[in-house]
Amino acid sequence: MISNLRTAFAERILLLDGGMGSLIQEYGIKGANNDMLSIERPDVILDIHRRYVKAGVDVLTTNTFSSQRVSQHEYHQEERIAELNRASVHLARQAADEATDRKVFVVGDVGPTSKMLSMSDDVNDPAARAITFDELEAAYYEQIRVLVEEGVDGILIETIFDTLNAKAALSAFAKVKEELTTPNSSLLTPHLPEVLLSMTVSDASGRTLSGQTVPAFVASVLHANPLSLGLNCGLGADGMVPYLRQMSEVAPCYVSCHPNAGLPNQFGGYDDTPEDMVRLMQPYFDEKLVNMVGGCCGTTPEHIAAMRAEIDRRANEARRTPAETATTLTLAGLEPLVATSFVKVGERCNVAGSRKFLRLINEKKYDEALDIARQQVEDGAMVIDVNMDDGLLETKEEMQTFLNLLASDPAISRVPIMVDSSRWEV
Repeated sequence: MISNLRTAFAERILLLDGGMGSLIQEYGIKGANNDMLSIERPDVILDIHRRYVKAGVDVLTTNTFSSQRVSQHEYHQEERIAELNRASVHLARQAADEATDRKVFVVGDVGPTSKMLSMSDDVNDPAARAITFDELEAAYYEQIRVLVEEGVDGILIETIFDTLNAKAALSAFAKVKEELTTPNSSLLTPHLPEVLLSMTVSDASGRTLSGQTVPAFVASVLHANPLSLGLNCGLGADGMVPYLRQMSEVAPCYVSCHPNAGLPNQFGGYDDTPEDMVRLMQPYFDEKLVNMVGGCCGTTPEHIAAMRAEIDRRANEARRTPAETATTLTLAGLEPLVATSFVKVGERCNVAGSRKFLRLINEKKYDEALDIARQQVEDGAMVIDVNMDDGLLETKEEMQTFLNLLASDPAISRVPIMVDSSRWEV
């Protein structure tokens, strides 16, 4: 029997489970903190996992989409993070271990929270942020550490609408991995899980909510050596096809997709039947775009069972081969930059090289300072250099403010940013 997730991906198309929230409502539970049900109604969560195992899944996700303190703050349950994640892993593992005919893997589900690091939630202050990178990283670390301690086979960072949020989760995962490989580690497991990522496109533009394209997202996260990259939520199975093609073309790892059962109807429900979904997913298999499929909002064990039958019917002939690893430097803002020749760097957002820019920053005229950056991009700059090193400036604070403003302007942030400073704290 296959012992690890990476080997399983290499051998066949895997089947992920489907929706959790839509099924919970079937049990007469509404308006609940769904993650807390792992403690308060473990019978319900275990039954849902068992139904997905019976449907034929290879991978179960834990009921931990919101099991970090940023999301649980809304329910005043911040101090139960360890308990929440531990209970959820135990339930998923119990259901997985009941499969006697195959290995069922368990991945710890890590959601995006309701906060964004790349965009402001204050229309009057585009430089403001509702949370800092360090705060979000700490929240993810607390969650991921417990998931790893409980022995999950992988960490699925999913429904990524802001790549910087995912970076915070990846940084937290890296810290947990570092602890795990340190002699005399305090972590309670020797098991090193894989990391899987899945972004969500919010509409037909094919971009995340923060504005990043699929190829740019791939470039932004490959440093973490993910086992798989994928797409989930946002769209139905057919709406995913063009963006799956983009991801499949550039991702040098495995690719996953777990779409919604169509788009929400006027009542907030989802209308695609299991037969509809399998029909709409035919390009996934015909074009060999995926290595793992499953379902998101509105999908049920019946949808997953239909996918199981289709995967089995295909007899693995539709399995995707990962793209070759790029040998060319690839960077990303909201859009990718493949450095195949000379890279033109815009140098005018530099207080040491532009008296005008220095004056504008000193006078807090950020809109005019942004105009300089925007004009450089319009003139063909492929990267924007930003330097705030001046003895009369609060360098760290000015850099943070200006970078936040840049991130809020898609005309500028579509290109990569070069942070230029002689000070490490900057």
